[in-house]
Amino acid sequence: MNRRKSLKALMVGSVSAGVLLDACKPAKAPVAAAAADTAAPKIDRFKDEAENDKRLLSETFFTPEEMAAITILADIIIPADAVSGSASQAGVPAFIEFIVKDMPYHQTPMRGGLRWLNIQCLQRFGSPFASCTTANQMAMVDLIAWPERAEPQMAQGVAFFNLMRNLTASGFYTTEMGFKDMGYMGNQPN
Repeated sequence: MNRRKSLKALMVGSVSAGVLLDACKPAKAPVAAAAADTAAPKIDRFKDEAENDKRLLSETFFTPEEMAAITILADIIIPADAVSGSASQAGVPAFIEFIVKDMPYHQTPMRGGLRWLNIQCLQRFGSPFASCTTANQMAMVDLIAWPERAEPQMAQGVAFFNLMRNLTASGFYTTEMGFKDMGYMGNQPN
């Protein structure tokens, strides 16, 4: 027997012994026990992170009127189309609510921006943003959505809309619907 055949025999013997020993191990915990809590998220978290998430999910920051305006704005930013649903259908308003509670430095700009938007709509159209017609809502958004074209007195609205657009895009494109919209397929074999 030559050296190459000897090494090959040793390698095959070692691998087959390992497979044989692994096959003789007792079965792992039953699958039913692992699947007992299907409602819980399948995200690995440290205990304090999970408790923090649970606490944040139990709290409410935005009023129903503010959430209505956020939902309308999110759907203006990412409307439904032939490829995917709208931002609200992907759960973006709930994402924004969570992020604002998790990152408190967003609270003042978001709440202040929503108030600014309502004041502007009251002055221009006689009703708060969420109660305006779709045409009036779009007219207001057109004044703040394009930073390079916005008038200087719209600076606060532009800053708010930029934050709103960033949060909406972050929320939408981190969902399954957003992945499909981008055509992202993830790690797949060739």
